[in-house]
Amino acid sequence: MEWFLNADFSTAPTPLNLTLLGLVLAFLCGHLVAWVYMLTHSGLSYSRTFVQSLMIMPVIVALVMMVLSNNIVYAFGLMAVFAIVRFRNILRDTLDTTYILGVIVIGMACGTYKFLTATLGCLVIAAILLYVWLTGFGTRQRFDMILNLHWSRDMAQIAELDTLLGRYCLRSVCASQRSHQSQSGTDLSYRLLLRNPDRMKDLLDELKSLEGVLRVTGLKSEEESEL
Repeated sequence: MEWFLNADFSTAPTPLNLTLLGLVLAFLCGHLVAWVYMLTHSGLSYSRTFVQSLMIMPVIVALVMMVLSNNIVYAFGLMAVFAIVRFRNILRDTLDTTYILGVIVIGMACGTYKFLTATLGCLVIAAILLYVWLTGFGTRQRFDMILNLHWSRDMAQIAELDTLLGRYCLRSVCASQRSHQSQSGTDLSYRLLLRNPDRMKDLLDELKSLEGVLRVTGLKSEEESEL
């Protein structure tokens, strides 16, 4: 057993207690970041394997830093290995890259035995990510509904439609207006800020009963996904 514990050849003896603490702390910090990602993620690009990689990657990076141990020969050897085995996954979300960089840095801190830095850094990163998720920082939701319809009557009579929208909306903007030569009428697309978002179905039902309105479709803004 003594031979096994002292079998690592390096410029300094391997601190086994610190090595174990560093790997465990890297796992716990990665687990916290992965949990925050699961809680705050939105969109269609969620991947279970990506969440698992957020938990495992800090441990691997910490182990890499321990193996290098300020040895330039090991560093060049590691670069040669990474040149053969490349990370080819394409991250579709910019925030996913932030998570990857975060867990890598945490793993580096644990691997260099900077445990206080790793712990504080993990807590601060998790707090910032939760803050961004809870406050919706960066969101510019000026409208909460997208309305598409076909107006078959003359555009001079569009005031009747505007009056109906005015009863339900605080603000309405016609974002698109297209006329077809092959058929009469105009395709209209509106961006609406509803007075009461729960009355979206009432608005759609009244629009469908309005003379000259065809092919009515409505979409809530939160149902849009950026791909």
